[in-house]
Amino acid sequence: MQMPSLAADFLAVLALICVAAAVQMIRLRRSGEVVFNGGILLALGLAIACALPILSRLPWAELVDEVSDQAIATIELLHAAFVILTL
Repeated sequence: MQMPSLAADFLAVLALICVAAAVQMIRLRRSGEVVFNGGILLALGLAIACALPILSRLPWAELVDEVSDQAIATIELLHAAFVILTL
């Protein structure tokens, strides 16, 4: 699946924002403060709002097709492992 480089860049920035928010939440949890304060929720909301226009341009049909193929392969693998283990 080919993803436009601009979308890949924005997804990478979104991932970095999520990592930064996770580090902030870990720091707050260790110090005993409230984890979900307004600043963190605002930052996550803004990050998601900025990512929505980019996410709408991704080829979701191909992505869903690939995910469903992987899910079916995983189920078949688990079924084969179950059959082997129950022999």
